[in-house]
Amino acid sequence: MNYNLYDIQKSQEDKGKSSAILKKLGQLIGGEKKNLFIAFTAIIISSGLNLLGPLLIGLAIDRYVQTKQMHGVFVYSGILLITYLIALVANYLQTQFMGAIGQRMLFNLRNAVFNKLQELPVAFFNQNKAGDLISRINNDTDKLNQFFSQSLMRFLGIIVTMIGAGIFLISINPRLGGAALIPGAFILIFTKLISPWVKRKNAASLKSVGGMSGEIQESLDNFKTIIAFNRRDYFRKKFDDTNQDNYQKAVGAGIANNLLMPVYSLFTNFAQLIVLAYGIYLISVGDFSVGLLISFLSYANRFYSPLRQLAALWASFQTALAAWDRISVVLSLHADMKVEKDTLQPVKSNNILEFKDVYFSYDGKKEILSNVSFNLQRGKTYAFIGPTGGGKTTNASLIARLYDPGKGSIFLDGKDIRAYTDDERSGKIGFILQEPFLFGGTVKENILFGNNDYQHCSDEQLLDILQKAHVDVLLDKFDDGLQTKIATGAHTLSLGQKQLIAFMRAVLRDPEILILDEATANIDTVTEQLLEEILKKLPGTTTRVIIAHRLNTIENADEIFFVNAGEVTAAGSMEHAMEMLMEGERES
Repeated sequence: MNYNLYDIQKSQEDKGKSSAILKKLGQLIGGEKKNLFIAFTAIIISSGLNLLGPLLIGLAIDRYVQTKQMHGVFVYSGILLITYLIALVANYLQTQFMGAIGQRMLFNLRNAVFNKLQELPVAFFNQNKAGDLISRINNDTDKLNQFFSQSLMRFLGIIVTMIGAGIFLISINPRLGGAALIPGAFILIFTKLISPWVKRKNAASLKSVGGMSGEIQESLDNFKTIIAFNRRDYFRKKFDDTNQDNYQKAVGAGIANNLLMPVYSLFTNFAQLIVLAYGIYLISVGDFSVGLLISFLSYANRFYSPLRQLAALWASFQTALAAWDRISVVLSLHADMKVEKDTLQPVKSNNILEFKDVYFSYDGKKEILSNVSFNLQRGKTYAFIGPTGGGKTTNASLIARLYDPGKGSIFLDGKDIRAYTDDERSGKIGFILQEPFLFGGTVKENILFGNNDYQHCSDEQLLDILQKAHVDVLLDKFDDGLQTKIATGAHTLSLGQKQLIAFMRAVLRDPEILILDEATANIDTVTEQLLEEILKKLPGTTTRVIIAHRLNTIENADEIFFVNAGEVTAAGSMEHAMEMLMEGERES
């Protein structure tokens, strides 16, 4: 299955799924309907009261200023003061409500994206850079938060003000109002035409930010290799290229976002000229008053001046939409590795594991495994050997159901492996990777990772459990035993020490199948012999699957499988296995 986010997003855009995307955004803020209603009501009150001001001023001029009745002027001034104070309180309330809504939405959205990532299979993370995913969780969600908490209500407030101002313009004088609104029609057409281009520029900029995050994360993860090969120049060149691309995309987005403002200013000036010229003409023929012209100019200004703010907010809206496109493509994904308890029937088998006519490809094009069938019996030790790239780790990954086969079936203890829940499967299968991952914390916390049975054990209780499992001697490799501190990324430990922790973690789960993928590759000979003794002391029902290149690691296996060119073949004797391995290395 294709999990590449950029390909999926492109496909969604081609199919025109913008309505579905906005519907998902509505679902995320569905719980905020009451608060949004209160905030929107506050906006209407604030905008409506502010719009009364110019009309009151115009009436005061015509009725009291021109006739020099100061009492009326003071009365109207008091009414204006009360009106503006109420508008201030309403504006403050909507700001408070929208700030809280934005933060809650940011919290929920980041949770939703992170929880969705946890549901997705390993194939998804193989096809997408970690840095880009981090950018979607941090940067893109924050763009949405900024829009909701800062821009949305300003945007709605401006719309309400413009609609109200337009109504007042038409009501005061339809002919002059119609003339004043003509430039607004041109603004609407221009905005409609330019918006898709602005959104594309912002989407390209956000994509570039994600790409730069991915490049930095990848380079820092491999910094030791860069230093070892003295290729800082290569690091700099890749970053310079990425940074240059980001700069160009950001400049393009900046130009697009700022293009609206000067255009809006131009049409605003045209509108004011129209109102002034036509208004003076109407006064000269006796169809209009000076006070109403002042009110009219104020309403025209209330209609067009917010457009300059709207230009900036519209760019923010397009950025938010582009960010939401990147977020929604993650939320729209569905894992293809589901539990299928009701549709898969068990089979009668004495084998702990069985591959039956299995085909597999990582990209849907190049086959890694082709028509593979083999059985593993309970309590035996199996070795998988073969040239690099032959498919050994792929077989192990399929056994642990990190992937599903494209065709064929895998049976675990008589049941299709897809019929097991994640908890059931991980309880039966232990997997020690060639490069195990450890979390920041202590050795104890990492040993107990994912093991609910012993989470509340004290150090003494855990030591007793490790002793019964014959792995307590491995703690001698750590200065402070169970309480040895592990920094984030485990850079303070050797790769061999990491593998020892992974070994204890796997053995403690008492799995029915224990997979060791080059698990002793970075361990000294003495420790390797110690691990072999521990493996011999595992319960007699534990099936061991060993992937290794060292001959001494596989010489005691009950059966050896040779893996190469998508096929798995029983090798028979050790001598025959070595012959097949040498021949395979020559062919590769």
